[in-house]
Amino acid sequence: MQHEQADIVVVGAGVAGLIAAREFAGDGLDTVVLEARDRIGGRTWTDHRLGRDLEIGGTWLHWLQPHAWAEVNRYGLEVTRGPRSEETYWLAGDEVRRGTLDDFMNLIDPGMTRLLEETMRWIPRPDDPLRNPDLAEADRYTVQEKLDDLKLSEDEKNANEAAWVGHFNAPLDQCSFVSALRWTAATAGSWHLMHESSAIFRLAGGTRGLVEAVAADARGTGRADIRLNAPVRSIARDADGATVTYGDGRTVRARRVVVTLGQNLLDGLDVTPALPEDKLVPAREKTASQGAKAWIRVRGPIKPFFAYSSQAHPLSVVRTEFIGEDDAVLVAFGADSTRIDVTDRDAIAAALRVWRDDLEVLEVGGHDWMADPYSRETWLIQRPGQFTGHHRALQAPAGVVHFAGGDYANIWAGFIDGAAESAVRVAREVRDSLR
Repeated sequence: MQHEQADIVVVGAGVAGLIAAREFAGDGLDTVVLEARDRIGGRTWTDHRLGRDLEIGGTWLHWLQPHAWAEVNRYGLEVTRGPRSEETYWLAGDEVRRGTLDDFMNLIDPGMTRLLEETMRWIPRPDDPLRNPDLAEADRYTVQEKLDDLKLSEDEKNANEAAWVGHFNAPLDQCSFVSALRWTAATAGSWHLMHESSAIFRLAGGTRGLVEAVAADARGTGRADIRLNAPVRSIARDADGATVTYGDGRTVRARRVVVTLGQNLLDGLDVTPALPEDKLVPAREKTASQGAKAWIRVRGPIKPFFAYSSQAHPLSVVRTEFIGEDDAVLVAFGADSTRIDVTDRDAIAAALRVWRDDLEVLEVGGHDWMADPYSRETWLIQRPGQFTGHHRALQAPAGVVHFAGGDYANIWAGFIDGAAESAVRVAREVRDSLR
């Protein structure tokens, strides 16, 4: 059979796939990017809904995320932030408390500080996160177990749990404590900086601006061909390269293949010879991240606010992201996507009444990332044992097949920064192997 020929096939046109393609094409390597969806960006997706350009997937970045910030600087992208909270709501048992955001931060500070006080002992170098051979000891525990050990008061415990659900988008009794350590190690042990770095600043034009800039850069070399609606059916690898079958049975033969699928999808990828078991085991276990992200337009005017409930509620965190003259748009997160339909206006309105009954919900929107066959997760949060047991194996190539993506990053795993870090590292790895 006659196959199309390429130097590199990249599977997936998310941030990692596009940056890898840009690097390869810039080196003069003929690169074919195969994307199953009808759009680029993967889990980073700006879509026009509820009258605004909304981030349906990944959103926030920060100058303490070095790889993402390098991309922001490279393309001259403008960074902004949502409106500052003027009111904050939280729960003490079933009682709603109201104050400032500083009041809430002061409430969670003792618990956060105690939970994370030994971060830099466990992970002294986030760029080399497995440097400490004893880290597996910490990886035995969930975040919930570690919070329970602190014996916090009811309102402190509710507040700390809700804050972590906002960060992790998952039930805390399934999240590895090491995930909390990794995020905090990335900001030199400061939980305040970790919170700011992961949840405040966003691209003024949306992540679409970054995704499109990288794609245009790759295409501009004349060496990168990005194909949409092109799901990969199989990868047959041998010592010299791999044959990738995609779409309706078309094939392309490449010297190297870079797979940018997340951890949860690796066990569904048809590769022969099969991928090593230490890649497939964590894929079968699945990550802990399984939450919901909802966008909500409410009648205005309202003051911008933050609200935290507990992980037992369908929505644990709500915040104002856009303020208009006669409306506002909120973003909300819950630990378990099966507990709330982000497209059900009545369900969302009921969830908001946990804090306040004065919000008139006009429209809602979102995407069920858990049901999406090309993601099956939101952002990476691993279960106990997965990081120390499988991180090196997940990063490692399987012969001529290499693996990039935010799920395999050393520093900001699950973030845009992690996708960029991994893509640049793997592009270098592939170039070295071709030499």
